[in-house]
Amino acid sequence: MTPTPEEQRRGFSVAGQTAVLVVALVFGVIAAGLAAAYVQAERAVTDESTAQVLAVARAVAAEPDVVTAVTDGDPGGVLQPLAEGVRASTGTDFVVVMSPDGIRYSHPNPAQVGRRFVGHIDAARAGGTVVEDYTGTLGPSRRAVVPVTGAGGSVVGLVAVGIGEPAVDARMAGELPPLLVAGGVAGVLAGIGATLIARRVRRQTRGLRAAELQAMHDHHDAVLHSVTEGLVLLDPEGRVRLANDEARRLLGLADDPAGRPVADLGLGPALVRAMSDPDVREDDLHVTGSRVLVLNKARARRDGEDLGAVVTIRDRTDLEELTGELGAARSLADALRSQAHEAGNRLHTIVSLIELGDTSRALSFATDELSRAQHLTDRVVAGVEDPVVSALLLGKAAEAHERGIDLVLDAGLRWPAGVASPRDLVTVVGNLVDNAFDAVTGQPGERRVELTAHDRGDRVELVVADTGPGIPPALRERVLERGFSTKPASGDAGRGVGLALVHGTVGRLGGTLGFAGPPGAVVTVTLPVLRGGAGAPVDTADRVGLGR
Repeated sequence: MTPTPEEQRRGFSVAGQTAVLVVALVFGVIAAGLAAAYVQAERAVTDESTAQVLAVARAVAAEPDVVTAVTDGDPGGVLQPLAEGVRASTGTDFVVVMSPDGIRYSHPNPAQVGRRFVGHIDAARAGGTVVEDYTGTLGPSRRAVVPVTGAGGSVVGLVAVGIGEPAVDARMAGELPPLLVAGGVAGVLAGIGATLIARRVRRQTRGLRAAELQAMHDHHDAVLHSVTEGLVLLDPEGRVRLANDEARRLLGLADDPAGRPVADLGLGPALVRAMSDPDVREDDLHVTGSRVLVLNKARARRDGEDLGAVVTIRDRTDLEELTGELGAARSLADALRSQAHEAGNRLHTIVSLIELGDTSRALSFATDELSRAQHLTDRVVAGVEDPVVSALLLGKAAEAHERGIDLVLDAGLRWPAGVASPRDLVTVVGNLVDNAFDAVTGQPGERRVELTAHDRGDRVELVVADTGPGIPPALRERVLERGFSTKPASGDAGRGVGLALVHGTVGRLGGTLGFAGPPGAVVTVTLPVLRGGAGAPVDTADRVGLGR
């Protein structure tokens, strides 16, 4: 392949390097194969030549005329024409018949007849066979020497047959064209294959060099492990291609989920549905067992091809908990402002009564208001050991008064210290009371919310009941899902999060959450007590109304 100008400036791309390496490897294999085939062919030609000279020599040595002529010392020179006839008919380069001492009776060059044979003949004289490459009077040759045996098996002469090296080389040259053709065809196919491979690699690597790919990988790996958001890459079939460390932490995955379908990761149904469906998601809230997650999902496409989806996950748990605490603090502040306003009105009333000279009524009015306020505070403080819950309930009482709701605290209210962290308590108690307030707001007739807490020693039991429409049994599972609400639709983006947060927090703390009703709704939460002892005995006969 011809490199592009950009590649020439940057050096070979991965595709170019791959093509060069493939071609070099294939041609190296072809060269090694040709060398091995050449050695094999050379061995075959040598074995064929050896077999030929042995066969001719043995055939000549077994000829009766040769045995008779050698025994008689070749009277009349009959062996020369006989040997030359055999040489011509068999395609060998020489057929030499000699005495046991090596004196030639025949030779292609008549001048050599009567002279001593040049070569090794000792093994043949002993009745064996000599096969060797030797340079004699006709040049280098492949030769065989066999004995001629007479009566009684005695050696009466020798026969030497040989094929010259040029003839052997000519035979070897005849074997080369098929080998070269095969090597050439293999080389052409290798070149075509390398070109196709290089084109595919070029498409997959975008023509990048190895150093650039290495840098991209290093940067990619560094980003994945350093970003504070969870990142999950999904293929079109919904299998996880990649999940960084933060995603595994937020989703509670112990092992690398690469290659597994989202449905097999043990996530909640809503989260699986959000990650698996083809829809685009923006700031989608999901509540897991211990976290509030914000999920965003976008489809990944290239040249119109669906590559899957990119999912980012952010942890919003702390923000939601802080928002709950802020709401509780704001509710308490509003209640304190309302109480300050009412206290101001009452103070003006008392002052006006004193100015009018009706001091007895002023004293009676003041002590009555003080007694009611102190009775409320004493009741909450006596029954609730946790200051966070005390402050929250006082704030909710003032809020109920403003909204025209009767908030009734059970006289036997007992809440020990050490149930959970302040954040978790605000999440559980605050959301349950707020949901009850919302349920009775705007309802005709009585609007009452009752709150009871019992200290069972190793656990505390919280019951929040209201006179609202209640939660139908068919919806009790769905109200725990993030985003589902039985309240009318509004612009509030936080609808459907409260009970989901309560459910997740209670589950994380090892407690239980149950529903009863309608009519009305009764929500029961049990939480284990981490520190502190049992509360005072429960007396459910006496109740105090804090609203209206």
